[in-house]
Amino acid sequence: MQESSARQMAAVRLQNSPRDTRGFFTLPPPAPIGVFSSARSRVDCAPLPRPEVDALSDVAAAREGLDPDFLRSVMRRESGFRPCAVSAKGAMGLMQLAPATAWQYGLTNPFNPADNLAAGARLLKHLLVRYNGERALALGAYNAGPAAVDSAHGVPQFRETVDYVARILSSSSQ
Repeated sequence: MQESSARQMAAVRLQNSPRDTRGFFTLPPPAPIGVFSSARSRVDCAPLPRPEVDALSDVAAAREGLDPDFLRSVMRRESGFRPCAVSAKGAMGLMQLAPATAWQYGLTNPFNPADNLAAGARLLKHLLVRYNGERALALGAYNAGPAAVDSAHGVPQFRETVDYVARILSSSSQ
């Protein structure tokens, strides 16, 4: 875990370091983005080893009363098991939590695998409770937001969301 945490912190430092402060803008231009799964990252880090993914997801799933395979399917789709993943919209870590969501769930370091997974599992559990255990609706809300699910009275018919829900449901145990 220490090695993984050190890699994550190095990635964060690299993402936050200015490249050129001579110009008008105080932030550097975005770096090219590499694609993996549905997440994008400015710094490519290796996926967590499968035994670590299994151990972390088993603990988080047990704590929230979730199916660990379901939780792993969400994590695989969100980040490809890469703890330093950052999406184009700013979602971070294994479970690709938006900054506001990370704050809402008390996540202070979104690149800490155990903390990110615990917060993501709490969010997923909250959505499952909200939608009476309907996995498709909970996943639709995880991807597009609860407001989109509520206004659509079901999974929003956005191509990305429909694909997201279908892929996760087909890869996890029902």
